[in-house]
Order: sequence, then structure tokens, then C-alpha cells
Amino acid sequence: MTNPTAAMLVIGDEILSGRTRDANLHHIAGALTAAGIDLVEARIVPDDHARIVAAVTALRGRADHLFTSGGIGPTHDDITADAIAAAFGVGIGVRDDARALLAGHYARIGLPLTAARLRMARIPDGATLIENPVSAAPGFSIGNVHVMAGVPSVFREMAASVLGRLAGGVPLVTRSLRVDRPESELADPLRAVAGDHADLALGSYPFIRDGRFGALIVVRGRDATRLDAAIAALCAVFPDAVEE
Repeated sequence: MTNPTAAMLVIGDEILSGRTRDANLHHIAGALTAAGIDLVEARIVPDDHARIVAAVTALRGRADHLFTSGGIGPTHDDITADAIAAAFGVGIGVRDDARALLAGHYARIGLPLTAARLRMARIPDGATLIENPVSAAPGFSIGNVHVMAGVPSVFREMAASVLGRLAGGVPLVTRSLRVDRPESELADPLRAVAGDHADLALGSYPFIRDGRFGALIVVRGRDATRLDAAIAALCAVFPDAVEE
């Protein structure tokens, strides 16, 4: 069985400027791996209408699902919803069900539903709302695109809601070995083991700890028996390896 695929689009000037550290790509990558959905591509684009439309158009055609984060708040630079509507060639406007969610939320906390807050109820035609139990303002899904907030706590809740209704595949299993030797000493034996286990992904990630060079050898695959065989082969050629 072939796993479904996904792409991620992170939207925001603040990410590209370095002002804000992105946490949403890291989160969705782990959640998708656990669900058996393969993340195959990720991009970061600024708050630019044309760039968002182009990225959405490209990525939604390359993967079964496209997840986006950022740009669906109440301010003038929150333009993601409009760009998504343009990418699909549909209209956008304040929707009654989204308005009701916001009206109820702001009534509970004693604040008015201003025009700025009402911007968060603007939903592309034909989209399905994504629940936001944190601050009520919904995300939405249209076609194979799932549009979610940039605030990490809200993004996580929305992602869980979406993933709960998507069909997954076989989760990827990861095992790793630490070898306290320079990576250059590992290259030839590692290449041989990788060649014997071409159905798995083997990677080497160097590090320096306490002034000493080492590498973490990571093995990924979906067949636990094959992973066991690869780890055994690696331990045979690197007897000083320690599984982490």
C-alpha cells in the first residue's frame, strides 16, 4: 500500500525575517509521520498574495493534502483566506456559521464583535470549517487544502481535528545509533549497509559533543523486521555503536 502524501506551506513575513521561530512545520511533520501520511515538500512564503496563490496552486497538485499555517487573523496583512479563494477561483465572504462561532466567543468573554474580528469569519465559498477550541476563529478546508492558524497552540488543535478525519497509511518507524567516531570513518561501511537495505532510508548526522566528533545513524522504514536487520548489520560493523 502506498501512503498518502502531504505538503506544508508556512505563510508569514515574520518567519522569513527571523522574528518568529516556526514550530508548526515541526509539529505537522511528526503528526503526519505518526498518521502514516508522508510529508514530501515544505515551503515558506511571505504575506504576498501572488506568492501564496502560486505556492498553493503548485503544492496542492503535488500531494494528496496541503496544510497551511498563518495569515488568517484579523489584521490587514492576514491575506491567506483571500489568496486561497483566488487559487481555487471561488468567492469569499463572511459566513453565517463562522460569524456565529465568533459572536458566541466574544460574547462569552465580554468583548464586541468588531469589523476586524469579523474578518476571521471570511471563508471561501464551498469550504468546510476547521474547529478552533482555543480562540473560536475557525480554519477551513477546501479541496485538498487545509488552512490553519499560525499560532502554534491553535495550529496543533486544528491539525488534530483535520488528521482525525483523514485516511492514513503505515506509520514510519525510526531507529538510531550513536557512533562516537568522525563521520568520515563511517562513510564506506555505512554505504555498504545502505546498499544491502535499499528499501530503508539510512542517514548520517554528525555532531560534536564535549569536543569529540561523532555521528547519529538514523534508519527509517515501515517494516520492523527489516529495521531490526539493518540495526544488526550496523552494530556488526560499528561494535561501539549505542542505540538511542
